[in-house]
Amino acid sequence: MSRTLIIGGSHAAVAAAGALRQYAPEEEIVVVSEEDELPYQRPPLSKEYMAQAMSLERLRLRPLEWYDRSNVELRLGAAVTMVERERKTVLLADGCELAYDKLLLATGAKARRLPADTGGDLPNVRVMRTLADANWLMSEMKADRRLVVVGGGYIGLEAAAEAAKKGLRVTVIEARERILKRVACEETANAFRRLHSDHDVEILENAQVERFHEENGQAAGLRLKDGRELPCGLVIAGIGIDPNTDLAKAAGLDVSDGIVVDDHCRTSDPAIFAAGDCTLLPFQGMPTRLESVQNAQDQATVAAANIAGEAISYKPHPWFWSDQYDVKLQIAGFHRGYDSVATRPGKREGSLSVFYFRQERLIAVDSLNDPSTYVAVRKLLEANASITRAEIVSGTVDLRERAKALTAERSAAE
Repeated sequence: MSRTLIIGGSHAAVAAAGALRQYAPEEEIVVVSEEDELPYQRPPLSKEYMAQAMSLERLRLRPLEWYDRSNVELRLGAAVTMVERERKTVLLADGCELAYDKLLLATGAKARRLPADTGGDLPNVRVMRTLADANWLMSEMKADRRLVVVGGGYIGLEAAAEAAKKGLRVTVIEARERILKRVACEETANAFRRLHSDHDVEILENAQVERFHEENGQAAGLRLKDGRELPCGLVIAGIGIDPNTDLAKAAGLDVSDGIVVDDHCRTSDPAIFAAGDCTLLPFQGMPTRLESVQNAQDQATVAAANIAGEAISYKPHPWFWSDQYDVKLQIAGFHRGYDSVATRPGKREGSLSVFYFRQERLIAVDSLNDPSTYVAVRKLLEANASITRAEIVSGTVDLRERAKALTAERSAAE
């Protein structure tokens, strides 16, 4: 009997285990996770879970019974310290060795922390990545406490929104000239800046932390590099993530800004595959990291198929989302390399979609409370349909009707 080891308790790890069981009913599957918790979803931690709109049970990717029913062995609290490629074994921190025929690295990513020499290691300076992080923050978020969020990306803004809803006094500090600089255009950033301002969240852009002031072993305030001083009782650092590549690097696999894989999710060792946030994959002719649930799910499914002996290429169709206050942002496509944007109000009051173009062709959309536009654009992009900037700006194209017609054409062809 062949054995596949899956390292990680991530969305990709569980998705791969489920898909592999379908492709290979007799395969021995072992999932090894460093965390003691049953594998859980990470995106809702800073959204529904912290808002107490999602229970811990719903947060789980699969209930415990699923692993038993699917004949998937789950090893929790088991840290892998080494991959020995020649012997096809992995070494655990407790000294145990596990052999494999195929290995899948689904090690995810870790949140970047603020430098220790600034006071970033003080106990009330936290990141937002794990269930333990979310639980701690939920217990500490009390009305009228002062929260400083360092980082104006989606994770930081989501945490700021949940804190503001709980009555905390919130300041967001963004080092770059505007929030969402890496992930969205100025028009989308402006919409979210207004949203947070309407909820009394202060946003300081082009501002960098010099150091935290310590009192009784806690961060009680901070100094910005421009000399401004801010009080704080809690700090959340939302300054991005780094892929967990240490195991792969130590094993001699090709590693760059992630574990390098081909379009079959195979690493430089044909017996080792990788999927999820830890990978650097080929997309649109460039090595790319896609930090999303969509990528974790779809890439893991393709990896499982190839582990089972299929020959399937992974062709990503990215989508993302963010929940802040009463606004749901849904993103379809990948805006890399855009050279122009256009905005259009949606059908609902206050809804908006921001369209991204490269050489006049639609490549992505940010839809704020505009789900019908998001769904239509996502279908069109997945079908590689050509939508021009002129059509969007003039309003001459009905995206939903175009998507519906395209779906009908494809159904007829099949």
